[in-house]
Amino acid sequence: MEHELKKQLEIKDNLLRLKDEQVKTLENSLNLKDEQIKTMENSLDIKDRKAETLEKTIKLKEEEIRKLESVSIDKNILKEYDEKIQKLEKEIKILNEELAKSDEELESLELENEKLRSDQSNSAELKIVDFTHANISKSEILEKMREILPNANASIMIVTPKLEDLQELYLYEVKASVSMRIACSINPGIEEHSELLEEFESLDNITLKNYNMEDKYALVRDGEELLYGITGKSENNNLVIHTKDPNHIKLLNALPLEVWIRSRKV
Repeated sequence: MEHELKKQLEIKDNLLRLKDEQVKTLENSLNLKDEQIKTMENSLDIKDRKAETLEKTIKLKEEEIRKLESVSIDKNILKEYDEKIQKLEKEIKILNEELAKSDEELESLELENEKLRSDQSNSAELKIVDFTHANISKSEILEKMREILPNANASIMIVTPKLEDLQELYLYEVKASVSMRIACSINPGIEEHSELLEEFESLDNITLKNYNMEDKYALVRDGEELLYGITGKSENNNLVIHTKDPNHIKLLNALPLEVWIRSRKV
């Protein structure tokens, strides 16, 4: 009992460390947004200066035309000046449209920045992370596992609720030199399971064991990357941890290893 309590406390401590990392990530995001806002403000300043320059140019041209109109001058020359003014006015219009668009983008960035700061503030206030209403689907977990698998070089341990889930992981694409230990719910009496067993066992680098609890997901890659998931009451209420931190892996690796030890040979 004492051992189980100690293990639970260690897992909670680990989850808190993961939350700290999430806060750091949010801080980095805020810094990036601040840089984006500064860049946008600089762009607006440049566009304002261009607009002012064009407006001054137009005024000078208009003044020049008024002076020319007061003396006798070829009408063709006046026409040429009119065309230049019209061109400048079009450029001013385009710049004004760009300025309006830039204002909208800046406003959007400011709103996003405000939201990030609010999220950061709320996260910083949390003392205990509440995963009761986590909203992570089975397909999202399998997609992440599928993303990790190609990076394996030596060994992989996989846990999924059902044998059918392995079809979503494209195990045949994993290097033949990578040893794979897999635990999941297997019923050889079911025709589909029997066919899948035959298919997977044809791969020399796979060892399958039966774990019929159907309550966990796990993937440990080369002892360097770990994903661990626990199913909740509802279909998408899955708690998932993903980490490459050696200290996290050292602690959490015992959980999928325990599943493997408790599983039975097929």
